[in-house]
Amino acid sequence: MESSQGHNPDSDPTRSSIPSPSHVAEKLRRNLLFRSKWAELNGAMGDLGTYIPIILALTLAKNLDLGTTLIFTGAYNFVTGAIYGVPMPVQPMKSIAAVAISNPAFGIPEVMAAGICTAAVLLILGATGLMQVVYKLIPISVVRGIQLAQGLSFAMTAVKYIRNEQNLAKSKALGKRHWLGLDGLLLALLCACFIIIVNGSGDEREDSNSNAIEGESSGHGRWRKLRKNIGSLPSAFIIFLLGVILAIARGPKAIKEIKFGPSSMNVIKISKHAWKEGFIKGAIPQLPLSILNSVIAVCKLSNDLFPDKEVSATSVSVTVGLMNLIGCWFGAMPCCHGAGGLAGQYKFGGRTGGCVALLGVAKLVLGLVLGSSLVKILYQFPVGVLGVLLLFAGIELAICCRDMNSKGEALVMLVCTAVSLVGSSAALGFLCGMVVHLLLRLRRAGEASSCADFWLHH
Repeated sequence: MESSQGHNPDSDPTRSSIPSPSHVAEKLRRNLLFRSKWAELNGAMGDLGTYIPIILALTLAKNLDLGTTLIFTGAYNFVTGAIYGVPMPVQPMKSIAAVAISNPAFGIPEVMAAGICTAAVLLILGATGLMQVVYKLIPISVVRGIQLAQGLSFAMTAVKYIRNEQNLAKSKALGKRHWLGLDGLLLALLCACFIIIVNGSGDEREDSNSNAIEGESSGHGRWRKLRKNIGSLPSAFIIFLLGVILAIARGPKAIKEIKFGPSSMNVIKISKHAWKEGFIKGAIPQLPLSILNSVIAVCKLSNDLFPDKEVSATSVSVTVGLMNLIGCWFGAMPCCHGAGGLAGQYKFGGRTGGCVALLGVAKLVLGLVLGSSLVKILYQFPVGVLGVLLLFAGIELAICCRDMNSKGEALVMLVCTAVSLVGSSAALGFLCGMVVHLLLRLRRAGEASSCADFWLHH
């Protein structure tokens, strides 16, 4: 009987364990396909509300090489889009950036040392499989608490950007924003209204339900068609394009100062003192945020939004480690993935790896053609408009936490969120959330049939 069936090549363990080059090429092609060109282009803009302010602040305050950062982060975007097939973001490491902006003695060598140390730890955790163990042990309620805290933090920062004039180089507010002007409060409010009109709540089921029943009357049919046409507009891309036009209008002299060509890349020299400062002041505060938000939370969110494309904590931890162990030596800003960036890109239509790959190509072109001189234009970009993009990215991330089905889960999530926000520490919020989760489990210890059921059963 076995010989009559013949040999099935798909059952060959050797063939299944080592994918053929054609299989790999086909997978990469599928991962980079556009579901909708305008939707993916629009989704690519969803992360810029976080990316631009941090990169611009470090360029102005610490002379970060913007051209080199654009080239490396562009390459990161393209590679991660091809590997994961989802709009996996590439964001600056926020804790390291905050230390650099607030501490005059924390220069570029210290920033790069902090990024390399953080990346080495993440790479070890990923390569040994420990990150996947951590991913499985952390309760979903604690992860949701971290996500909610990050989303609300983004939203509150966005409101500050919208309401107040900003000195990004010093991360300080300069007073109330004027109502009128090329970066006025009215402009930001109009942009926010435009996004709500076009995107609504971002629930795709609204569109499918509205199209399920063909027009009972010509009036209803015309209204549904109009709403569908409005909903297809690339709102974030239009707003970003408007911001570029206003940036040129606000600083026309910047166009004359642009120099074509990439920045010259040099290996950063890191002294023993820089290694010490970078590890203690940069890497140690960054590690909890990277593990919780850039690996654990982004994997949970990705698997929620794209259940057919599983993203493992091991692979994410390894990719974050590898990209910084390469780029930081040349002065590229330490980067990671982030749940907020993924939520923002999903909010505005990003559904495949082609979304971030397109953004990566744009960064590469800008880095190679304009280099660091692009900062002269970005400096004039309306901060209020960036605030609007960041606001909806933060709200989308916070909305993802609405799936807590019991009061106990909600309690753990909100304790974790409150402590994270008030203490400005994801690590402290995580610790408090885990303690509350353990205490709630102890109250119901007799109901558990195993250790796993005791810890993870809700």
